[in-house]
Amino acid sequence: MGRIIGIDLGTTNSVAAVLEAGTPEVIPSREGNNIVPSVVAVNPNTNEKLVGQTARRQAVANPENTIFSVKRFIGRKYNDQQVRDAAKLVPYTVTAASNGDVRLRLNDRDYSAPEISAMILQKIKADVEECLGETIDQAIITVPAYFNDIQRKETMVAGQIAGLDVLRIINEPTAACLYYGLDGKGDGNIAVYDLGGGTFDISIIEISDGVFKVLSTHGDTFLGGDNFDERIIDWMADEFAKENGVDLRSGESEDDRRRLQRMKEAAEDAKIVLSTVSSTEINLPFITDEAGGPQNLSVSLSRAKLEDMVADLVEKTIKPCQDALSDAGLEAKDIDTVVLAGGMTRMPVVQQVVTDIFGKDPSKRINPDEVVALGAAIEAGILDGDIQDIVLQDVVPLRLGIRLRGGLVSTLIKRNTPIPVRVTREGYTTVEDNQTNVKIDIVQGEREMADDNTSLGEFVLSGIPPAPSGEPKLAVAFDLDVNSILKVSAKDQVTGNEKEIIVNARVGLTEEQIEQLIAEAKENAEQDAARKKLVEIRNAAASEINRARMLLRNFPDQLSAQKEDVGKQIKALERELERSLDVDNRQAIDNIVSMTKKLEELLSF
Repeated sequence: MGRIIGIDLGTTNSVAAVLEAGTPEVIPSREGNNIVPSVVAVNPNTNEKLVGQTARRQAVANPENTIFSVKRFIGRKYNDQQVRDAAKLVPYTVTAASNGDVRLRLNDRDYSAPEISAMILQKIKADVEECLGETIDQAIITVPAYFNDIQRKETMVAGQIAGLDVLRIINEPTAACLYYGLDGKGDGNIAVYDLGGGTFDISIIEISDGVFKVLSTHGDTFLGGDNFDERIIDWMADEFAKENGVDLRSGESEDDRRRLQRMKEAAEDAKIVLSTVSSTEINLPFITDEAGGPQNLSVSLSRAKLEDMVADLVEKTIKPCQDALSDAGLEAKDIDTVVLAGGMTRMPVVQQVVTDIFGKDPSKRINPDEVVALGAAIEAGILDGDIQDIVLQDVVPLRLGIRLRGGLVSTLIKRNTPIPVRVTREGYTTVEDNQTNVKIDIVQGEREMADDNTSLGEFVLSGIPPAPSGEPKLAVAFDLDVNSILKVSAKDQVTGNEKEIIVNARVGLTEEQIEQLIAEAKENAEQDAARKKLVEIRNAAASEINRARMLLRNFPDQLSAQKEDVGKQIKALERELERSLDVDNRQAIDNIVSMTKKLEELLSF
């Protein structure tokens, strides 16, 4: 069995890491970068799937078939207002499945968010296997601390589809803290401020003698770099409208989508640049021709202006930090170190707000883009037994309870309760005379009404003896283990009749659909491997032909007859190779291998 890898499956970028001789190391992609853009695309002409940097590079030319920020849609319903708002700002089509889940369209086919995420994970898996020279089939995947159970389960499903056994889903801030405290120099109370491309988390963690105890966590699963980009896009569009009377955000045509993608990339680039310089120019030539001719977008954006535009977004991170401190029973002065995670923490205004909240400058000794994946690799080492002096104690991110009559929620496990935990609550009863069964609806979330929270599942306790309402005595127990697997049981205390289920959150895909997607992924992986081999062999044959041409130029004059004959044969082989370039099967591979051998024989005399 191969090693376990740690994966930070991010909104904007993803990173993989592995433990090498007790030290976590980032595994570079096939393109040689430490980060893989979380972007998936389909070539509309060939239906070829592109993932990572190759997908990102062609986004402007193919915006309607290029999906990014999929993490914002995982585990969500289409009628969620945040989803509807986000859908207006992406050039690809976001629609609803028959069950209300989000679907994302690529080349006239609708995909679920786990399917798109699986394509990113497949790319990471393949790159890691190529780098390490071994098969990888187990992983630790990180998620925002404030993800609910459905979002976590759909992330695990994405891993399954990608051919990975996801051993653990851990919170991103917790992973960052694991890496920070690995060397034993980070003991004390640690605040991990994690602002990434799509989500914000704050976790307060106590480190003492190798024990990492999460005291509290808070956050916002729809606050991140994408929101900052949106502000810049709106500002660019407003500035252009003032000058030209044209709204660049309007329209649904292919050109409109390309324009939106160009603005998105320009906004992101400007945001990054302004973390190190005070002003930058944004120039997008021929952005539109709606006013009777080609027009250019050319604006100057200062860091001060950007900070003013996003001030309220940065301020939205303050209250979660204060709530996390309160839940942990601490004050800002009790925090020993602040660790930054997520690319957005490179913004000077974000770092200043962090300093203001906690009264101290954040640590800058770690790379915020890589720290989460490195921490996941440490968790992999803990599970694998390679690291034995670290213990991780996490908490429940959102409260868990059951629906009461009238739609209220009865809480059994409060937010930030350490796990594992078992809670039993008595005092439940029937609401109608002679009621012989009750439905237990399990909900998760911080709202008072059940309908405003997430329903994780339900079951029925039957066999209750007929009696006046309020007379039966029922008890409900929640048992949450270290892997955040929830068991719920209900018991009639009079008869002893009991019903128990393991809660499997209602993910948008059935077990049959998941199994089918896993099979399709394996089949595609085999096709991809064959295609890769074909390309490699074609490249080798082309290199042989180039070498043959070079040798022919250096043939002695006395061998001119042989030179002419060999030259003709090489040209014939080259024509045959060109014909094989359009053939994508085993026969083409055999033909090219045969041609290469002939070249070697021709050049050996």
